[in-house]
Amino acid sequence: MTTDIVEQSGAGQAPLSSELPVGAIAKTSQSAKHVWRVDDGRQTLVLTSTNDRLPQVVYWGPRLPEGEDLETLHAAAIIDVTGGMLDENPDLSLCPEATRSFPGQPGLIVRDSDGTPLLPKFCFEKAEQNGTLALTYADNANGLTLTFSFVCDPQTHIITCLTTLDATRPVHLHWLAAPVLPGPQQSDEMIDVSGRWCGEFQLSRTAWAPGMRYRENRTGRTGHEHFPGLIVPCRGATNTEGEAYGFHYGWSGGHKMIAEELQDGRRQIQWGHAARMETEAATQFKTAPLYITYSDTGLNGCAVAFQRHLRDRVVTWPKPDAPRPVHYNCWEAVYFDHKLPVLKDIANRAAELGAERFVLDDGWFGNRDDDTRSLSDWEVDPRKYPDGLHPLIDHVHSLGMTFGIWFEPEMINEDSDIHRANPHWVFGAEDQTLGRQQKALNMALKEVRDFLYDRMSGILRDHPIDYIKWDHNRVLPMPDASQTRGSYRLIDRLRADFPHVEIESCASGGGRIDFGILERTQRVWLSDSNDALERLRIQHDAALFLPMVVTGSHVGPRVCHTSGRTLDITFRAWVAAQRHMGFEMDPRELDEREAAVLKEVTSWWKHHRHWLQRADILRLDSADPAVMAEQHLSYEQDRFVVFAGKAATSAQIAPRPLRLTGLSPDATYRVRLINRDSAPTLSRGNPVLKERAIDVSGTYLMRHGMTLPWSFPERMWVLEGERL
Repeated sequence: MTTDIVEQSGAGQAPLSSELPVGAIAKTSQSAKHVWRVDDGRQTLVLTSTNDRLPQVVYWGPRLPEGEDLETLHAAAIIDVTGGMLDENPDLSLCPEATRSFPGQPGLIVRDSDGTPLLPKFCFEKAEQNGTLALTYADNANGLTLTFSFVCDPQTHIITCLTTLDATRPVHLHWLAAPVLPGPQQSDEMIDVSGRWCGEFQLSRTAWAPGMRYRENRTGRTGHEHFPGLIVPCRGATNTEGEAYGFHYGWSGGHKMIAEELQDGRRQIQWGHAARMETEAATQFKTAPLYITYSDTGLNGCAVAFQRHLRDRVVTWPKPDAPRPVHYNCWEAVYFDHKLPVLKDIANRAAELGAERFVLDDGWFGNRDDDTRSLSDWEVDPRKYPDGLHPLIDHVHSLGMTFGIWFEPEMINEDSDIHRANPHWVFGAEDQTLGRQQKALNMALKEVRDFLYDRMSGILRDHPIDYIKWDHNRVLPMPDASQTRGSYRLIDRLRADFPHVEIESCASGGGRIDFGILERTQRVWLSDSNDALERLRIQHDAALFLPMVVTGSHVGPRVCHTSGRTLDITFRAWVAAQRHMGFEMDPRELDEREAAVLKEVTSWWKHHRHWLQRADILRLDSADPAVMAEQHLSYEQDRFVVFAGKAATSAQIAPRPLRLTGLSPDATYRVRLINRDSAPTLSRGNPVLKERAIDVSGTYLMRHGMTLPWSFPERMWVLEGERL
């Protein structure tokens, strides 16, 4: 993507070019002000400053006309003053400054080398553009420089923002915000993301009010509890309609978010690393990328922007054009009890069901018979594998499957050879509280990273392995940015030397999911819960940020190991088919009907994955709260599939119509219910979809909706649609 600066020769004058190109970054200047404009074809971001002060965002929303007078927007953004206020309202700038009387949370808190607090006052230095708009501001008295960068993408409609602090000598950083954005005045609430183990991606709605919504993750990893995402809907917005603003902070080490309403009614949104994560003085600090987007098509507009940007810009694929393989993971079949004949038998059955990748989970190394020992002893267990891993890998390959393996590189058990030999490699205090019977290794130490690289690269060089499940099963004893950067360095080194190997990010399920880790990995394990009912909700809410292609979802056992719930195979299979499909049950438990259903759904998924991998996941506004529905719309917008999962018993006796979205109103679509044969006997009527496909307009589908047959709870209807 290329961008251009279009100069304006003076206040209020039109651009010298006849139109502003999509993706353009335009600048105007006048003696008293600096003005910039960032466009991506759908949204416009206007930055202005008074004199040489730090710039502030005076407009962020739908694309403005090319001839918009940006100086006038600067003037129009000034709010009045009255009694009890300062004579001029302090700027809500890209880095609000306490020294300029800003009444809210500042964007920078920094101390000098000797610990003396600094109160910087930045002034304009320069603006540069080379595909990135970079604005540099300096405080010469304190020897500090701030640089703000913006990159827009006209295909994904994501603007990537970054703040860099440079100093002439080492300074101590307490807090540095990525470029600070205003919160919309037309919003009543914000939606951020919490969760827990086996209950990730829980959406929390908080009303705007004077004061601050402050969320800080100090666990040292992204966390089940603190996914770094925010959606701010404007009044009346739904999944499919209205305006919304989206934010994601691409960092795996713990973040802080501030959403603050000032006394004068203005709102600011700040993102950055968790406070005091930088434990050493330095001459340069950078935030992680802050990904932002504006939508005029409801929450789905934000979701599609994040999905596409992650899939097409952030993730690097070893084989970009290869279909996503159906996984089989052996964890819930055998846990630590590895026996070669059993694993071969399971592999046979998995391949017969349609699996294309076999992943050997925890238990293959050291003396790893349970979770109390051997983490960091990354050598094949000769008791379980006297001839090494080759007999199992060869067998898996003979079945037409590729082979993956589990590691948890950043962790160590006290009962391990490596801990006994190198106790100083441990991160944190000697008497720290353990998590899953383990400690963390100090990833900031080069000798630790070199050791892990040697052990892991040895396994990868000696075996034909094309996949790593990379786990991280405890929070850290303290937050430290150098720990996250050390993990990134290790992954980057392995990726560079083994570019064909894919990596899955797992952290007790969804404890490390963010765009920072996904710059280095290709899949996430969304949750340790294989309960399809819980997964239905988790996947639905995670789709606000994650596309199908990176989101692992497996068919679990008949009786779920984490919830105790018993669910029918049809529901389990279709929920897994909503994302990157796999199996994780013991296939020996399947009866004839269950095996047949699983084969059928897996075959359907394989047949459609070529377009599902690039489809947009659109959350539907269901009129029935018991129905959780989403529509996967092809990139070309010529076909779709709707998954309508019934999570509970409906309050009304008959199903309500389900409205679709994103279709061409005047086009005709052929729609069929592909699993109509599974209608229960209590569905006694004759809805047309139980009998045949129908041809209807996009207007009908989006404004009236499809009426589905009655069903029990914990069931899924699946609709296919094709544009004629």
